[in-house]
Amino acid sequence: QVELVESGGGLVQAGGSLRLSCVASGDNFKASAMGWWRQAPGKERELLAAITTTDVTKYYLESVRDRFTISRDNAENTLYLQMDSLRPEDTATYYCRRNRETYYYQSTWEEWGQGTQVTVSS
Repeated sequence: QVELVESGGGLVQAGGSLRLSCVASGDNFKASAMGWWRQAPGKERELLAAITTTDVTKYYLESVRDRFTISRDNAENTLYLQMDSLRPEDTATYYCRRNRETYYYQSTWEEWGQGTQVTVSS
C-alpha cells in the first residue's frame, strides 16, 4: 500500500500562484504514472493533469493547460503541481493519485491522497 500526502494548498488571490506537493511512501513511485485531481463543492472529481514515469508524456485538462504544470522528482518520491494565474473557479480540494501502470490509463488509477484545499478569492 502506498501512502500519498499532499501539501501546499491555501488561500490566494486571483492571479496568484501556488505549488502543490505530493510525497509518496514506498518503492512504487518511480514505476507509477501519477496525477492531480480536484473536486469542487457539488461537482464530480476531475483529472487535471497526469504524468508518466519518465516525465516524457503529460496530460492536462483543457481549462488548466496553459496555467498549471505537473512535474515529478523520482529521487524524492514527490509529485508537484505548479499553479499560476489562479482563478476563483479553481477553488477546490486537490488530490494526488497513483496509477499502477507507467502510463496514466483510465482504468488503473489506485490510491488517493487525503487532499489539500485551494481557495482562490476574487
